[in-house]
Amino acid sequence: MQRARIRLSGVDVKKLDQVCKEIIEIAKRVGVNKSGPIPLPTKRIVVPVRKSPDGEGTATWDKWELRIHKRLIDMDADERAMRQIMRVNVPEDVNIEIELKT
Repeated sequence: MQRARIRLSGVDVKKLDQVCKEIIEIAKRVGVNKSGPIPLPTKRIVVPVRKSPDGEGTATWDKWELRIHKRLIDMDADERAMRQIMRVNVPEDVNIEIELKT
């Protein structure tokens, strides 16, 4: 049977975990084998920005940070389960990738 690898990534952890719960609930309801959600390492993007816009004065910096959280779910690619996963309401700031493997 084929396996589906679902990769989720997003900035908001609560929305990401909510989508993961919905996918896991579908897998339990249909009765397919699953593993996950496996938390992958969080990617941190740090942007140092100069506080003073004109360059005069002391060299002080602000550091802005964006964290991208990732989750991985592996499950059997049952047709009923895949149709229900396609109907899951995914927020705009959560990215989802579904890859089928043999």
